[in-house]
Amino acid sequence: MSTPQASSSSHNQLDTKAEAWSALFSEPMSDLVKRYTSSVFFDKRMWQADIQGSLAHAEMLSAQKIIAAEDFAAIQKGMAQITAEIEAGSFDWKLDLEDVHLNIEARLTQLVGDAGKRLHTGRSRNDQVATDVRLWLRGEIDLIEGLLVELQRSLVEVAGKNVDVILPGFTHLQVAQPVSFAHHLLAYVEMFKRDAERMLDVRKRVNVLPLGSAALAGTTYPLDRERVARTLGMEGVSQNSLDGVSDRDFAIEFTAAASLCMVHISRLSEELIIWMSQNFGFIRIADRFTTGSSIMPQKKNPDVPELARGKTGRVVGHLMGLITLMKGQPLAYNKDNQEDKEPLFDTVDTLKDTLRIFAEMIGGQVNPATGAKEGGITVNAGNMRAAALKGYATATDLADYLVKKGLPFRDAHETVAHAVKLATQKGVDLTELPLAELQAFNPNIEADVFDALSLEGSLNARNTLGGTAPVQVRAQLAKHQARLG
Repeated sequence: MSTPQASSSSHNQLDTKAEAWSALFSEPMSDLVKRYTSSVFFDKRMWQADIQGSLAHAEMLSAQKIIAAEDFAAIQKGMAQITAEIEAGSFDWKLDLEDVHLNIEARLTQLVGDAGKRLHTGRSRNDQVATDVRLWLRGEIDLIEGLLVELQRSLVEVAGKNVDVILPGFTHLQVAQPVSFAHHLLAYVEMFKRDAERMLDVRKRVNVLPLGSAALAGTTYPLDRERVARTLGMEGVSQNSLDGVSDRDFAIEFTAAASLCMVHISRLSEELIIWMSQNFGFIRIADRFTTGSSIMPQKKNPDVPELARGKTGRVVGHLMGLITLMKGQPLAYNKDNQEDKEPLFDTVDTLKDTLRIFAEMIGGQVNPATGAKEGGITVNAGNMRAAALKGYATATDLADYLVKKGLPFRDAHETVAHAVKLATQKGVDLTELPLAELQAFNPNIEADVFDALSLEGSLNARNTLGGTAPVQVRAQLAKHQARLG
């Protein structure tokens, strides 16, 4: 075993890409190809995963007597110094060394000599890269799951204050039936709850160890792959070395889950944009999430929801890119797979930033100076109610009323259509038609019909599991509050 060497600002070992793998090549790589094939300036974000995986591999090599305990100790010391250098911003990332993996290995070899060279025993960059991506993505999924919880909490908090606020529910963007505003918000809570569940399910397939697959066929060294998996907290070990190094299903699956989450964000964005417009005036978004116009001084634009709606296309595009990347690849590893990282990294960044800003935009934030929660969306209950009174939102309630009087539903439906036609001609709501005129359509209609036709009567009547009746909405709120903590 070599003695650890003193630190230096330049790498002495693995100083060119050719030296990184063999002496086979007779000429150096051109600068153009170096730039074209290098990934270090975007994959260096995986440095912690690379060091974590390398230390687990080295510990196993030492336990299996494949390298000496002294070598493992030297590797640990060297990795600790590399960690400190990267965290301090003094690590010299080199384009010549292509990627995060070779940069760290070269610096390690410079620091600890032959012990650093022994680290790569029993592994290839193929299974090393696959392991690092999985370790990195696992941590990001955990962060995203937490952000999804925060967004749900924000929605639940606003919903809890607006159970009795009524707005029109729409189908085909036409007034359909009145609903509780809280009920509407809880629909998005359900969506983001499913998104969180999907992320946790994807995590299980991300959290599988390919290390030990080596280049493609496994290795001749007596590795204990299960030991490495336990050390890294992974739930399993890949069972086929060819699949272990070439599988990117987990990245595609994550990006698919992220795309669906962004679709939910986009749907919510569309509603926030509509609700904020002067024609609706249902809500106001805090000023710090909006912008003005360079020419029209009266404008307040919902830039955050609009941009999130646009970024959804960006994430869905990454999903299409990853699927296309993999569609024609033969087994096993191919250089094409270097192109998996930038779309994956950007998907993670976009989703995290979007979730974080939406949680604050909806729920507000605590002012550190006052301790009070400020911002978020402000609800205009009066405008919502006025809109719910348009479009004959309680017409179905009149049909249900007639059914309870013994009329078959199809007949009741036809009767109410005639009543709506009359109300439209007179320019009034159903509740504004005199009782005598309503009774002309069906003699069983009595004075209590006006209770059924009121907005509150309509909500209260839908007292079934999952319905918009305030008692049901409060029950759902309690369940979400207990679940989210």
